[in-house]
This record gives sequence, structure tokens and C-alpha cells, in this order.
Amino acid sequence: MFNLIGNGGPVIWLLLVCGLFAAAMFFERLFNLHRAQIAADDFLKGVYNILNRGNTVEAATICEEAPGPVARLALAAVLHHDDTLENIGRAIEDAGLEEIPRMERGLGWLATLARITPLVGLLGTVLGMMEVLLAAKRAAPLVQSADLTGGLWMALSATALSLIIAILAYAGYNLLVSRVESILLDMERSASALMNFMRQWKQNREAPRA
Repeated sequence: MFNLIGNGGPVIWLLLVCGLFAAAMFFERLFNLHRAQIAADDFLKGVYNILNRGNTVEAATICEEAPGPVARLALAAVLHHDDTLENIGRAIEDAGLEEIPRMERGLGWLATLARITPLVGLLGTVLGMMEVLLAAKRAAPLVQSADLTGGLWMALSATALSLIIAILAYAGYNLLVSRVESILLDMERSASALMNFMRQWKQNREAPRA
């Protein structure tokens, strides 16, 4: 690896910057998505129990303090508990739409880096081959292998490092996308469960007491 960096030329440093940026973006997104994916069923059961006791303020507070999109959906439902079911459903849907860009933030950059780093590596390869030709021209007519190794190292180092970064960035991107899809599935299930609960809860509140 140190040979790649030491003999790769200026393009190597550009690739290292791309790699560090991709790594920082991946770990930041991984941490946030891991934090956002809570045990949705257990969380909602706790919110339901509090609402059944008639304490909407406590339910809203718990939703505000909990991380993740599911908590935001539950908060929207609690804050609109006095509205019609149609308005509650609209509030939950709007909350979900606001959460999607937050979860997907940065994924585009990671996908872009996975695509462009091989092109940057190709640039380094071309520059390395140009260095080989210039070295051969300077040493002509007696060209030795030692005259060409610098350019070849530059070309191959750029190619190898760019492929390593692109492979890791693409793998990381797909991992994050799978986490986002899992959270979206939790959101869909939670939204349906919230609507079913709110419907039953409102019916119980409006039912005449014996």
C-alpha cells in the first residue's frame, strides 16, 4: 500500500481524498441509520399504553425524545389526535415524506464516488503511460527497464487504488441502501398500525359510557 502511495504520482493523492471522503460519509450514514432503526413494535406499544391512559402530553414527549422516523410518525399522530382520521393520516404521511430525504442524505455522493474513482484512476493510468513514453524518449536509443518503472508504477498504482476505493464505496452504498429500505418498511408498517390504533382509540373515546 505504501508503494502505491509513494510511487503513484499526484493522482494518488486525489484518490486518497476521495477514499477518505467516502469512508467518512459511509460511517456517518451507517451510525445515523443504525440509530434511526428502533424496535418499532415495542416503541409503539409503549405509546399506545400511554395514550390509553389519556396522557397525550407524555406520549408526545416520548416520541420527541426517541430517535428515528417511526418516532416522528408517532409524534405526528399524537399531535393531531383531536383531528379527523383523514387529517391524522395526512399528518403521518407528511412526516414520512420529510424523513425520507434525511435518511437518503449523502447516499448520492457515495454512489457518485463509486462511479468516478475508476475514471480518476484511468486518468492516473494515462498520465503514467505518458511518463513511460517520455522516459523512453529521454533515454533513447538505449532504453533500460529502470527508465520505465516510474511511469509504470504510476499507471498501475492509480488503477489499483481507484478500483479498491470504487469497490468499497459501491459495497458501502448498497449496504446503506438496504438499511434505508428496511427502515422504510418499518415506517410503512408503523403508519398502518398507527392508523388502526387511532381509529380504535377515537371510537373508544367517543363511545357513550354506561
